[in-house]
Amino acid sequence: MLFNTIDFAVFLPVVFILYWFVFNKNLKLQNFLIVASSYFFYGWWDWKFLGLIAFSSIIDFSTSLYISSTQSKKKKKAALFISIFTNIGILAFFKYFNFFLDNLNTAFAFFGQNISSDSLSIVLPVGISFYTFQTLSYTIDVYRNDLIPTKDFIAFSAFVSFFPQLVAGPIERAKNLLPQFYKSRNFVYSNAVDGLRQILWGLFKKVVIADNAAVIVNDVFGNYSSYSSSLLIIGAVLFAFQIYGDFSGYSDIAIGTSKLFGFTLMTNFNFPYFSRDIAEFWRRWHISLSTWFRDYLYIPLGGSKGGHFQKIKNTFIIFLVSGFWHGANWTFIFWGLFNAILFLPLMLLKSNRLNMDVVAYKSFFPSVKEFLQMLLTFFLTTLAWVFFRSDTIGDSFKYLANIFKPVKILASSDIFLYFGKHSKIIFPLVIVFIIIEWMFRKKDFVLDGLNLKYKLNWAVYIFIVFVIIYSGKFNQTEFIYFQF
Repeated sequence: MLFNTIDFAVFLPVVFILYWFVFNKNLKLQNFLIVASSYFFYGWWDWKFLGLIAFSSIIDFSTSLYISSTQSKKKKKAALFISIFTNIGILAFFKYFNFFLDNLNTAFAFFGQNISSDSLSIVLPVGISFYTFQTLSYTIDVYRNDLIPTKDFIAFSAFVSFFPQLVAGPIERAKNLLPQFYKSRNFVYSNAVDGLRQILWGLFKKVVIADNAAVIVNDVFGNYSSYSSSLLIIGAVLFAFQIYGDFSGYSDIAIGTSKLFGFTLMTNFNFPYFSRDIAEFWRRWHISLSTWFRDYLYIPLGGSKGGHFQKIKNTFIIFLVSGFWHGANWTFIFWGLFNAILFLPLMLLKSNRLNMDVVAYKSFFPSVKEFLQMLLTFFLTTLAWVFFRSDTIGDSFKYLANIFKPVKILASSDIFLYFGKHSKIIFPLVIVFIIIEWMFRKKDFVLDGLNLKYKLNWAVYIFIVFVIIYSGKFNQTEFIYFQF
């Protein structure tokens, strides 16, 4: 079920009413409702894959209880291995089987050997990378004695399958989300209003910014060999806003929806395009995944301790694995490699933690230095996005090569000739979007704590709803990160 559909618009209030007005006096029934609603939400896409979520829940629930109950280190490690092997094995089969098979065929063909092996028609379960990492981190935390395992299977199942963030995050830690299922939850009007604000802005980012940008982006990337360098630049820049509006829009809707039910999820995006270097960008972009890899891969590998070789090795591992997590394609691996190359000088020069505060915190406008830093970081990030968006690694390099041909300056009428009415919609919207995001950069999200007079607040909300209805695209476009 998609957030940007009539189906969800009906589903959400029905669950909300049952949750607060029918089952509000019984915590276990509330949790059971969340499990049932989450399975219904996921099964709306394809009910056959519900078994995978249930199986992962049973495996990690059982192995964690066993890890906690035994005193034998060997048995603890064996149970942890079962959890990791099962979760990663399922993920690898559905997501990477054909990738490895196709590359194996290519490798044998390179040496003049042909092997007959056909790819399987494997359907990638929506959100499998997200809920797999979420449940896996629970078992690892129990193994590390960072978390006491729960004996409440309903609460644990609700944690694994919680529908607002089930298919595209944030990837929640059990230490944050699971205890919230143990406590009685009371309806708080201010939290609900806050949640609705965040949902509203998330929908704006998805159906207005991302989906309008997608019309031009899909055209440019699909026909890049026919377009001039300036049009390719426009396509790359708009994809940067498409993926940000799409993914952070999902996170906003997920976090806002959770607030309606009395839950608090972690912030997943923190105005990343106002970053002054690549290290700051990665502290602000997809925070739940970045911190997951930091805590469960980078630090166990030794982190930044040791000599330069270990720092370089660990940096490349973390970014390459992050790229591969996104999909079974060399484009994602090169995207991770490119980001590692950009990040490495900052780490080696020990300047990767220089920009920890909000840019221009004490003033409205950034300094010239800060502005140029943000511009450079956005430029480098946009180049990296070309790898992420392209269909093949060959397309990525050809696209970039064509970008750096002599630039032909296009008049606005030429852009309209190429892209039609969408160019008149998306370009002004992106400019307004940047200004609004900048104004709220010190908040958790745009519209957070809007402190205008009551009537003016409502005027803002109504205006955003009007823009969504008038300029939004409601063709049931999936969120980009559903494929991961």
